[in-house]
Amino acid sequence: MIADRAGLSVLRLPGTGGGGTRPGADPLPDAHAPMTETVPVIAGLSAIADRYDAFVIDLWGVVHDGTVLHDGIEDVLAALQAAGKPVCLLTNAQRRVETVRRKLDDMGLDRALYPHLYSSGELTFERLRDRPTAAYAALGERCYYIGSDRDRCVHEGLPLTLTDDARNASFALLAGPMGFFDGLEAMRPMLDAALDAGLPAVCANPDRIVWIGDRLATCAGTFAAYMAERGASVLWHGKPHRDVYDRCLALLGAADPARVLGIGDALATDIAGALGIGADGLLVGSGIHAAALGAAPDRTFRTGLAGDRVTALAERAGIRPTWAIDALRW
Repeated sequence: MIADRAGLSVLRLPGTGGGGTRPGADPLPDAHAPMTETVPVIAGLSAIADRYDAFVIDLWGVVHDGTVLHDGIEDVLAALQAAGKPVCLLTNAQRRVETVRRKLDDMGLDRALYPHLYSSGELTFERLRDRPTAAYAALGERCYYIGSDRDRCVHEGLPLTLTDDARNASFALLAGPMGFFDGLEAMRPMLDAALDAGLPAVCANPDRIVWIGDRLATCAGTFAAYMAERGASVLWHGKPHRDVYDRCLALLGAADPARVLGIGDALATDIAGALGIGADGLLVGSGIHAAALGAAPDRTFRTGLAGDRVTALAERAGIRPTWAIDALRW
């Protein structure tokens, strides 16, 4: 998968979601029309909520911007709860669930509004602990960690021997940049050392970029792609890969993915992942694709989100969201 600056990739996943109009739903444009038709833009989640039994909602770019909660998010979660619609917050953060939950506490989000939470970091930890396949068993125990001290929870408590010398390691664990805004150039020496040592890589966050306040930051997915393009074997954890969704569906008790709506701001991860399991996808325009969708510098849409802009972006990515919205609100 090769991402451009907007976070698009050439990822192709089969299927376009659950399909069809939900029984008893308000008449709306066909969400699964050919790509040549405009992606329908909704004013609020209440317009389509009755079509779905459960919701998988992204964090960064949807619930918060890395520093503060977005306006109206608590109203959305409260309304879904009142309607008996279970929610799982699903993030590609490289941190474990309890660490993510504490971050949401700090932002003021009531835990009672989201009984289910899962992260790519939690899945990474579980896979390195349980070694469920031969690929994981072959990694060995000598870990070359690439990431910041704040993200070490992804490996803490595991029976690993950490080394600062890639030549002494058996695999590289990619958690993210050393500093919040270190990009590929800053991290290239460590990545090249891992490549020179012939290390397989474990990616704890497939995202390429993410907003932190008003700045874009590079994520581990960019580093994993760099290594994969140069021949390294990479084990990916998180959206758009199915295993992380299987965990969410189990938490939600959702038997039919066609009755699930995935909500996120990234076509290549949130939307592709939802469509890939047979669910529908709602693209939030104010996230990483905001500039490409015509937003102002503050990532708001002065005259509303245009469906034709969403459709053009979807055509570039080859990933059509079922719906689009400028920012998540009820």
